[in-house]
Amino acid sequence: MFALAIAFVLLLINALLSERQNREQLTTAHEQLRQYALRIEDQSALQERNRIAREIHDSLGHALTAQSIQLENALLFLPSDPEKTRGFITAARQLGTQALREVRQSVRTLRADPLLGKSLEGAIATLVNDFQTMTGITPSYTVSLSYPLTSEVSTALYRITQEALTNIYKHSEATNVKIYLQEQDEMLCLKVKDNGIGFNPEQNTTGFGLQGMQERTAALGGQFNLVSQSGAGCTITVRIPHVRFAT
Repeated sequence: MFALAIAFVLLLINALLSERQNREQLTTAHEQLRQYALRIEDQSALQERNRIAREIHDSLGHALTAQSIQLENALLFLPSDPEKTRGFITAARQLGTQALREVRQSVRTLRADPLLGKSLEGAIATLVNDFQTMTGITPSYTVSLSYPLTSEVSTALYRITQEALTNIYKHSEATNVKIYLQEQDEMLCLKVKDNGIGFNPEQNTTGFGLQGMQERTAALGGQFNLVSQSGAGCTITVRIPHVRFAT
């Protein structure tokens, strides 16, 4: 009986030590995961800032360079052709307005947390309102989700939708835009479709906006698909695995 008691006590001590060790390992793993998440968050923020910096360099830099050329032409023709000078100054003013819009758009994009205090559906509704203000076009949108999404997925889908609408505004000349976000075949599916002038995807695949959407989708283990042709609009489809849904 004494031997059994000793054995029982030893087993109990081992169990307690094992539980303590497991708790310590769990605490360590949790801290490592937290640090990893912070590093990923910092890296994502840095990538986002770099992307926006490139966008500003390309779009704003182009607009200001073109504006400078128009003003130089205006000065050149001012003594001899006032009417032509007026045309150059008008073009320069339009370029200045375009540059200002680019800056405002970039500032809106730089917000630390676009979903702060908002659901994904509410954030998309804000994007739709902003798009309407800029273009006069009111996109139709459908959001149908039966599962809550993680912050990571929600932010990525918001940014992809934002980038898609920005590209439509800049390049498509569309008059109709549709946005769908729903579950399909155990996948989360986002689709943004327009009836604009379209383009040849094989000749236009290096834009920062398109790269950003592809990178965000790949980071979630998803699939990115773009279908477009000249004169036939563009459809962007993003599919994210069901396992990325929040529980």
